[in-house]
Amino acid sequence: MAGKTLKDPISGLTHLFGVILSFIGLIVLVYQAAVAGKPWQVVSYAIFGASMILQYTASTIYHWLPLSPKGTKLLRKLDHIMIFILIAGTYTPICLIPLRGPWGWSLFGAIWGLALAGLFLKLFWLEAPRWLSTVIYAVMGWLVVIA
Repeated sequence: MAGKTLKDPISGLTHLFGVILSFIGLIVLVYQAAVAGKPWQVVSYAIFGASMILQYTASTIYHWLPLSPKGTKLLRKLDHIMIFILIAGTYTPICLIPLRGPWGWSLFGAIWGLALAGLFLKLFWLEAPRWLSTVIYAVMGWLVVIA
């Protein structure tokens, strides 16, 4: 990569800032939950924080690295996969803390099932129509309405 410039420096920098803030948020949330002796919160916040770190890291790398078209396509795929993970990770504290009963666990299973469906769609159906991913993203986002 010597002599190559960053692909999209502003987007890369803003996403790197997201990685840093995600680490800080993860540490603060998990620490406060641990001190309070609330294991469900520790687990929920750890999943949420990890999903943010994964998403912003994938996006930082995708926006910064000037790769071949094949490499760029792979990183774009990883970036899109991490969106599914971030959405599910964002739901996790809601499902496992205030809604933790049968309803919370059902919603948790549904949202992570959709995230896995999206992950497998992106990994294994290389020519999947774009609208299909969009529908999964939208369903995941709107699932909060029934929460």
